[in-house]
Amino acid sequence: MRPVVGIPCCTRQIGLHPFHIVGDKYIRAVADGAGALPLLVPALGDGYDPDDLLDRLDGLLLTGSPSNVEPHHYAGPASREGTHHDPDRDSTTLPLIRRALDRGIPSLFICRGIQELNVARGGTLHQNVHELDDRFDHRADEDGGAEVQYGPAHRVLLTVDGTLARLFGTVETTVNSIHSQGIDRVGDGLAIEAVAEDGQVEAVRVTDAPGFALAVQWHPEWRFWENPDSRALFRAFGRAVEAGADGRGRTTAAYAMSR
Repeated sequence: MRPVVGIPCCTRQIGLHPFHIVGDKYIRAVADGAGALPLLVPALGDGYDPDDLLDRLDGLLLTGSPSNVEPHHYAGPASREGTHHDPDRDSTTLPLIRRALDRGIPSLFICRGIQELNVARGGTLHQNVHELDDRFDHRADEDGGAEVQYGPAHRVLLTVDGTLARLFGTVETTVNSIHSQGIDRVGDGLAIEAVAEDGQVEAVRVTDAPGFALAVQWHPEWRFWENPDSRALFRAFGRAVEAGADGRGRTTAAYAMSR
């Protein structure tokens, strides 16, 4: 009877067969960091109705991915040849995000997730942040292992009196950095929660959502138990998910009281 958090999958060809997959670190962060039951959502696009799915969920987590959002979703220029896209994920997540926010489903967006949220709200993306004159190279160190790639990379400045500043108890923190795509024009109803020292948007919140709705460009799920800011973020998400589930009579406590 733990609350259920849906995690939309990426699609991937492995050998001769297509798969729907989610990284282990996201699943464990939902289970152990937010205290919820992770439910993987296949990327079936219009194969199901978003509301039908959301009726069964108490929260939503949008993950990072090697793929980029296809630029036609935000009227951007065509991607360079060889750019990895996942149209099945796009066609699944973009409508799902819009309906989840309308319904107040607690939602946390990570890396590709913040980019999807921004596009779902009418914003645009830089496809290659590292090529902008005034930006750092935010990509991972491909020569290092996971410990290096997900290690501390740069500071972010948190919006004073913002949600993240209150959660973390500070106005700056240090994050990892594993992305080439990033927010350009901020979408409707999104407020900036954090920026890198080069001005790149690193976190936003949805100002008009009736429920918890935060998005970060970095990867708090990576060894979240070792980082107090990451622990605080997933605890807050978990509390919001549980509160929403309690309201619908779906948690263990609600079940026990009904017996």
